[in-house]
Amino acid sequence: MIELLYPWLLILIPLPLLIWLVIKPKQPRLTSIRTPLFTNWNAIQQNQSVSSTKLLFKNLLTFIIWTLIVTATARPQWIDEPIELPTSGRDLLLSIDISGSMEEEDLQLEGKRTNRLEVVKSILSEFIEKREGDRLGLVLFGEKAYLQTPLTFDLQTVQFMLDETVIGLAGASRTAIGDGIGLSIKRLRERPAENRVLILLTDGRNNSGELDPIEAAKLAKHAGIKIYTIGVGADKQTRRSLLFGTTTFNPSAELDEETLKVVAKLTGGQYFRARSSEELAQIYDLLDQLEPVEDKPEIYRPIQELYFWALLAALGFLILPVVINLIGGLINRSKTSSVIDSNKGEEHAS
Repeated sequence: MIELLYPWLLILIPLPLLIWLVIKPKQPRLTSIRTPLFTNWNAIQQNQSVSSTKLLFKNLLTFIIWTLIVTATARPQWIDEPIELPTSGRDLLLSIDISGSMEEEDLQLEGKRTNRLEVVKSILSEFIEKREGDRLGLVLFGEKAYLQTPLTFDLQTVQFMLDETVIGLAGASRTAIGDGIGLSIKRLRERPAENRVLILLTDGRNNSGELDPIEAAKLAKHAGIKIYTIGVGADKQTRRSLLFGTTTFNPSAELDEETLKVVAKLTGGQYFRARSSEELAQIYDLLDQLEPVEDKPEIYRPIQELYFWALLAALGFLILPVVINLIGGLINRSKTSSVIDSNKGEEHAS
């Protein structure tokens, strides 16, 4: 429907009518013309009739232009039907370790042994699907940290970029946990949301980058960012060899749980340990409860400005007399040319 942003301005539309009523036009003085009475009176009547018609047309045109300008100033707008935009005001970044250790096949997915990254991607997909209403982003870190997906409501894009994530994109030999937190802080601080959350998942310890994880956590606390940390990887795995037979070892020996606990505690978050795909799924279910999605949607009504149409119409009426005079001049020239050609034809005939 159409609405006016400043409807009170429409009271100015009758202003020209009031001015015309208050200020009476002066009657033109008729000079004496030395012609017969009837001829003089007939010419005066014809001139007055033509003059009155032109004056009426001029006044009507001026009033229309004035009305259109006032209407444009009142800012007419077309307001579409309301659209619900689910939003919680929460910005949630997922920071995922993609170093070489995430290739360790110590977890199972659907009964098959699978590397850690594939399990994380599978379970994280379900978590992303449930976050309708939050802005999600994706930060990846290995030897370096980089932003894979900026914060967005478009969960399909986040899911697509997660599916495209492979080990080695950020370097495979080392793990820069501190830089991953630091980059996440930088992106979250750019947003005005009150609830800023970072979920960091890793299977190792910080051995690369310029920023220490504890110092990064202090920066996150100062920025009002809550960090949940997840240590992923089994703590027991068996391996068979020809020389030593079956041996048991800890594939998560490099996991620095103490640092991850301190990072979470400093920022008001929690630390979780995922030794299996089932535990990892339970952790993300718990995160859904700790950071619930807001149920109340935000109402948005698309608005299209229409004032320029009124201005274009006013411009069209403004140049209308010029167009009419131009067309009239062309018609008169055509008639004059026809009369001249006719007279020339009569002269030649005589």
